[in-house]
Amino acid sequence: MISDLALSHFKCWQDTGHFSLAPLTLLFGPNSAGKSSLGHWLLALKQTAQSADRRRALNLGDERSLVDLGTFADCLFRHDLSRPLQFSLRWSLPEPLEIRDPLTAGHWVGTSLGFDASLGADLGGQPEIRALRYRLMDGRAERIAVMLERNDGRLHLSSTGYDLVSAPTREGPLEPPEKFYRIGDASLARFLNAGFLSDFALAFESMLSRVFYLGPLREAPRRIYAWSGDAPEDLGSRGEYAVAAILAATAQGRTIALHANEEPAPFAAVIAGQLRQLGVIDAFDVVPVAPGRREYEVLIRTHQGGSLVRLTDVGFGVSQVLAPVVQAFHCPANAVVWIEQPELHLHPRVQANLVDLFISAIRAREDDRDRGVQLIIESHSEHLLNRLQLRIAERRLSPDDVAVYFCSQGKDGAEMERLQLDADGEISNWPPGFFGDEMADIAGRAMAALKYRSAHGAD
Repeated sequence: MISDLALSHFKCWQDTGHFSLAPLTLLFGPNSAGKSSLGHWLLALKQTAQSADRRRALNLGDERSLVDLGTFADCLFRHDLSRPLQFSLRWSLPEPLEIRDPLTAGHWVGTSLGFDASLGADLGGQPEIRALRYRLMDGRAERIAVMLERNDGRLHLSSTGYDLVSAPTREGPLEPPEKFYRIGDASLARFLNAGFLSDFALAFESMLSRVFYLGPLREAPRRIYAWSGDAPEDLGSRGEYAVAAILAATAQGRTIALHANEEPAPFAAVIAGQLRQLGVIDAFDVVPVAPGRREYEVLIRTHQGGSLVRLTDVGFGVSQVLAPVVQAFHCPANAVVWIEQPELHLHPRVQANLVDLFISAIRAREDDRDRGVQLIIESHSEHLLNRLQLRIAERRLSPDDVAVYFCSQGKDGAEMERLQLDADGEISNWPPGFFGDEMADIAGRAMAALKYRSAHGAD
């Protein structure tokens, strides 16, 4: 789980400041307030880690990538190439990471990793690493910190909490890091005890591999879905592999328990149950069109006593909410799932019911272990927030499990404010215009009616 994030000089963000993320994090705010940019930044890091080009500090993407950020200048706040793009991440590790010094037998254990980096423009306007730092943390205590910095045109590696020892037979300058986060083998070989930095890089890659994104525009439903038997790692940004994911999970025999004391249920049954609780269907199934065929159809019954019909023959909202439901449970354990506007095309009652889906997803268990999934939700739904407040007031969700932010545009770029939720679900610092001015609309309606009646002599 990502516990902290900070980003400066990126897109519309001059500086987000450090902000904390919870198992369920929600971002609200008007259009073009910078919410999506934060998710796009995580996708840029992920596609860089997955890139085969180790010399490229940051993969900005193209039309085939997870995200296409354009040129480096396009990425920067006010397109200012003279200032570095800086970011910081901290995430919890699925298992404690142990570091041993082969020279002294020193031993360190950390439960989370922090990473900071500064990227500037080279002479060609391409991103290059100016500095990076890893921090091995145990709770709030820093155990080891390692810094790679560029001074006087040369790279220098230093550390605190751990004594790096230079290899006497290795001389010369350090090489630039691979991508934005990995100190290369040639540079590590200049030290007798720096091999643990490869473990840090692997842990970073592992975390980024578990970042998943679902955009606001989902794929339209199909009458027939072809499935070759492959298990998709990702549903795709439009949820195009949602049905394939259900079929693969069924073939693998995956089961999910929604609560600690609940018996696990088959994956497809969990999805059907969640859709039923949302209030969009009465029955859901994925079946082959004929025995032995690789083509499947999704059958829906919208209400008790109704007929089974194809997904294409019911309201658009069912197909649009299917991908968020599947993504929340299909992703691997300890995943970070970023979903944009899951409420699109949904009735207000169903929008509110999404909160119970999110609660089930962050508490679900698989193979007798907590899945540890983190959901980051971008939304414009007042109904969703109201239900969230209700669940907190009912003590069905702890305020500690939730972080709610309001993003807006200020004169110096995008701004972010965390909403203060108490144990009763009350928000003490409502930003002005959070969901528009409801009272102004009510008063305006009354004044308009009064004005009309006065002008026309109506009763």
